[in-house]
Amino acid sequence: MSAEEKNEPEELEGGEPETTDAPEPEQPAPEAEAPAEEAPAEPVAEAEAPAAEAPAAEQADEPEDELEEVDETPRVKPEIPGADLEVDIVREEDYRESRWSEEGDEEPSAEDGEEPDEAEPQPIADAAIDLAAGARYTATGKRKTAVARVILKPGTGAYVINGRTLEQHFPRFTLQRNIRQPLEQVGYESRMDVIATMHGGGVSAQAGALRHGISRALIEADPNLRSELKRRGFLTRDARVKERKKAGLKKARKRPQFSKR
Repeated sequence: MSAEEKNEPEELEGGEPETTDAPEPEQPAPEAEAPAEEAPAEPVAEAEAPAAEAPAAEQADEPEDELEEVDETPRVKPEIPGADLEVDIVREEDYRESRWSEEGDEEPSAEDGEEPDEAEPQPIADAAIDLAAGARYTATGKRKTAVARVILKPGTGAYVINGRTLEQHFPRFTLQRNIRQPLEQVGYESRMDVIATMHGGGVSAQAGALRHGISRALIEADPNLRSELKRRGFLTRDARVKERKKAGLKKARKRPQFSKR
């Protein structure tokens, strides 16, 4: 029988256990059981070690982030946009003065014999037009839908257009200058009168047609002027006319928007 079976009291028939005077076995000392209870405590300590090291690592990284100082001051918006920028625009006169001062030379002038880059075309000196009292030179000039029938005759440089003067028919100075160019290039602006009858087109188109007609009339007066007038663009007819509208289209070529449904 084992020791436990011996320690258990035997139950009698009456239900009361039988007591025995057998000595109880000696129990092991509590010191012997201590190692068994302390054994599972070591893994717990090892598990807690990484957890304790994690905050330490985080604390070690915090100083590195703190070293990067961030300027949190808000940006001050200038009162005037672009007031802090430097002006880099230089006027042409200042640039030319600074250029010649750096090189140490004086700026070339027209007296030195050097022509400027954008020199005005010189008048044609080879014109030989007969200015007899009864001389008449006629031609027709066109531009777009405007037509001008021009007559040149000896005079003082007066213009009569549909019974009105040049300033009355063409109040714009730019158009007046374009009309006078052919006679000025030939050198007869104050020696010949211009009589013109015009119809069609607008003001700008009529001015171009009159200039074209005067140029062609000068060729009738002196055929040798043809090459020089053509080189300067006075004999070229500007035939650019607005294209007519087509049926089914909104304009000349613009189509209606396509609708799938």
